[in-house]
Amino acid sequence: MTEPSKVVHVRNVGHEISENDLLQLFQPFGVITKLVMLRAKNQALLQMQDVPSAVNALQFYANIQPSIRGRNVYVQFSSHQELTTMDQSQGRGDESCCHAVGNSLDAQPNRILLVTIHHMLYPITVDVLFQVFSPHGSVEKIVTFQKSAGFQALIQFQSRQSAVNARSTLQGRNIYDGCCQLDIQFSNLEELQVNYNNDRSRDFTNPNLPTEQKGRPSQQPGYGDAGNMYAAQGSGGRAVGFPQMANAAAIATAFGGGLPPGITGTNDRCTVLVSNLNSDRIDEDKLFNLFSIYGNIVRIKLLRNKPDHALIQMGDGFQAELAVHFLKGAVLFEKQLEVNFSKHAHITQGADTREYISSNLNRFNRNAAKNYRYCCSPTKIIHLSTLPQDITEEEIVSLVEEHGTVVNSKVFEMSGKKQALVQFENEEQATEALVCKNASTLSGSVVRISFSQLQNI
Repeated sequence: MTEPSKVVHVRNVGHEISENDLLQLFQPFGVITKLVMLRAKNQALLQMQDVPSAVNALQFYANIQPSIRGRNVYVQFSSHQELTTMDQSQGRGDESCCHAVGNSLDAQPNRILLVTIHHMLYPITVDVLFQVFSPHGSVEKIVTFQKSAGFQALIQFQSRQSAVNARSTLQGRNIYDGCCQLDIQFSNLEELQVNYNNDRSRDFTNPNLPTEQKGRPSQQPGYGDAGNMYAAQGSGGRAVGFPQMANAAAIATAFGGGLPPGITGTNDRCTVLVSNLNSDRIDEDKLFNLFSIYGNIVRIKLLRNKPDHALIQMGDGFQAELAVHFLKGAVLFEKQLEVNFSKHAHITQGADTREYISSNLNRFNRNAAKNYRYCCSPTKIIHLSTLPQDITEEEIVSLVEEHGTVVNSKVFEMSGKKQALVQFENEEQATEALVCKNASTLSGSVVRISFSQLQNI
């Protein structure tokens, strides 16, 4: 197995995939310092700022298949520890056979900034961005849009120096405490085209632009559209809560064209109340392991005055609806769970809450539609992924057998990655194995576990 490196080797990079596409795939995990496209071999080498950033990226994509423009790409650590000028080499068929120079990804200083917002807990609008960036110079235009890298914005200043000052001051800072982190680069665009003045785009030099648009939203070259933006929700003038995923039709695609019976796709309550827990055996991490199958987890609070109750704030209302639908009546630690929507819109941060918004174990930061397809009620069979390549069936069984009677098991390989299925006598045993052993470490690999919809192995 290749040793961890801050250089990532990407395979199956078709000619339709651009440098920007690759940047957007890895930017959520940290700063990218160099990128080499190996067009002749449909490969690329990408260098992160440090090894932990690369490790986080590969751990994430070990569980979720990365895809660009409909093409699956495959990632692994490179044998290179640093990218330097590399001469044509002989005798190897991998990424070392190339002739390229790792160029710095920092574009030349420009008056237009490309801003990516990570860990976006609160909605961000043009007005919010204007308040953040205008103290550093005259802001002329702002365009926001959603890409696979997350929520992004292009911000045009009147002068290049103002943009340089803004980037120098704001890079890496949070808009709100503990969330909405700014990742700022110089854009290579010369001028922003703004057609509408609304919450998604604004030309401050031309207040007479219309607010509504007909047909497809406008696009900035190379960055995509500004549609499906987050809806601002406020309380006392402050944006609160995760954005609501309102596009039920897009989600329905993940379920074969129609939502599961009983799922409306219109729920706007993000917080779930779960009761009748076994207070002697439950904790926040075990609840995270179970509920994160149905959506991202923001935070969890065990109610100290009601030890068998807990509040769980999901990423949006649709994810909360999935959790309520699929987990109501599930049995865990000999207790049948009651899962309902909470009257609380969100859980207030505090010493008695556990934060998960930045956890790399959240499954729905990328390829959400793919993960929705795996949502189901607890089953007898669990699926284990991100396993060490040399794992054996005996080691898999040894990991989980304390939680119930293992009826059958199977280790297999898919897309070059080891995975496993384990079948228990009943759903309760499988559920206990999942909540106790998800995120376990085997030979340096963090194991991901979910329920399998197979009837038998």
